[in-house]
Amino acid sequence: MKNIQGIAASSGIAIAKAYHLAAPDLTFEKVAIDNPNTEIERLDKALEISKQELEKIKAHTKKELGDEHAEIFSAHLLVLSDPELINPIKDKISSDNVMAEEALQEVADMFIDMFKNMDNEYMRERAADIQDVTKRVMAHLLGVTFPNPALIDEEVIVLANDLTPSDTAQLNRQFVKGFATDIGGRTSHSAIMARSLEIPAIVGTKEITTSVSQDQIVIVDGNEGIILIDPSDEELTTYRGKQEEFAKQKEEWAKLKEEPTFSGDGEQVELAANIGTPEDVEGVLNNGGEGVGLYRTEFLYMGKNELPTEDEQYDAYKSVLEQMGDKPVVVRTLDIGGDKELDYLDLPKELNPFLGFRAIRFCLENEYVFRPQLRALLRASVHGNLKIMFPMIATLEEFRQAKAILLDEKEALKNEGVKVSDHIEVGIMVEIPSTAVIAKQFAKEVDFFSIGTNDLIQYTMAADRMNTQVSYLYQPYHPAILNLVNNVIEAAHSENKWAGMCGEMAGDPIAIPILLGLGLDEFSMSATSVLPARTQIRGLSKKNLAANKDKMLAMGTAEEVVEFVKELTE
Repeated sequence: MKNIQGIAASSGIAIAKAYHLAAPDLTFEKVAIDNPNTEIERLDKALEISKQELEKIKAHTKKELGDEHAEIFSAHLLVLSDPELINPIKDKISSDNVMAEEALQEVADMFIDMFKNMDNEYMRERAADIQDVTKRVMAHLLGVTFPNPALIDEEVIVLANDLTPSDTAQLNRQFVKGFATDIGGRTSHSAIMARSLEIPAIVGTKEITTSVSQDQIVIVDGNEGIILIDPSDEELTTYRGKQEEFAKQKEEWAKLKEEPTFSGDGEQVELAANIGTPEDVEGVLNNGGEGVGLYRTEFLYMGKNELPTEDEQYDAYKSVLEQMGDKPVVVRTLDIGGDKELDYLDLPKELNPFLGFRAIRFCLENEYVFRPQLRALLRASVHGNLKIMFPMIATLEEFRQAKAILLDEKEALKNEGVKVSDHIEVGIMVEIPSTAVIAKQFAKEVDFFSIGTNDLIQYTMAADRMNTQVSYLYQPYHPAILNLVNNVIEAAHSENKWAGMCGEMAGDPIAIPILLGLGLDEFSMSATSVLPARTQIRGLSKKNLAANKDKMLAMGTAEEVVEFVKELTE
């Protein structure tokens, strides 16, 4: 029996036989061609079949997982229609007199290599999209059957070098009990989809496909990131017991679905969830979310050929607000740039896009994009408890300018006879160290803060969180980060304002006691993390943690903080 360690991507425990989802053999022999037009016709046919398949996968994904995940396939369909990719393939067939397979491979490899070597994480992800799509086209050119995970009809654990978005979207929860891959991380498409499907998953094992044979029994422990191969009877018994315990734990969590969130000593906080589309609200409510702490509106803009209209945006915001009733909904205005690009906007190519022309910086320079979104939000405000949040604010001038545009549109709508709520809180996302440092000045003007730790950590530590060589510096518990967070919370409270957090740190079991002790008012996380977090908070003493916060803030390393917190909470 061998154990393999990987990255825990989706919690839970699965026990089943291994199913290798092997990539098809797409090798071919280069041969001379007589008629380039025939090859172009073959290519067009393969492209059309691939489009039809992707439309079906997109529809299935939308039904099972919602619009946000389905938009991945909108992007794939755009790749298949992109003249910058397709025209060079056809030109190569005609000019070099080569078969469609050879032209497709050479052009696709050129684009994939180009994107893979870019610093921008979003562009590196586009390499995976092109690879996924062009493999499908190649399979049809060669007459090779493309893997179809939807045909799995027995209980298995899927093993693969990597799972493409189209693979993951087709997994049937009834039969696919879990999966494990050689490569990937917690933020990869497959990992995110696994959490939405609520099936255990481990990624980045480096060796799962070479270490496990077809039909071998394996155990995937998505809680610990461990895979057991050919477990003994004793281990099977132990892990079946753990499965039952996890199922019971989920039942216990479910009992708290309608309960408010109190610490063990009676201090109340709010547990909200992050969403990307109106369809995600169902998950928030089913998991006991007390609000939406972050609505990422950029998904309204992605996977399209043009900007969404004001009415399209209004419908989406209205839907979310109505579904949430009187619960708060924090909507982040367009956060485009960095790792999120829009093909139809002529954004400048930058050496360091994460520190460049993005989010509020883009919106303030492109009011033709910003104002329709603000109008749509203001119109929708009468349908619920709306709070508007500006991202990537670095200076007070930026906040004042953004708020002035908001108030200008509010006045214009009222003059048009359109009803607008008079109780909209306007806040900012704190993700830039300069903002955290002068939080006291901001607190006099904003209605709330929401701390975006994903960027705040990488900017503070000067470490790209997607760069494996410096990943050791991505430290949520580092005293420098905790002092910045504390500064923001204290500044908010000094002006009787509230402070929340919408980064990954908010749902981290190690960070939760720290943040509770620092006085964080609102924790916003993935919907499936809400009930476990509520359970954890009910067992903590906020007063005790707060009494020890100065000790935590004065420590020198993240390791010291973690050990101290463990001692406090055991």
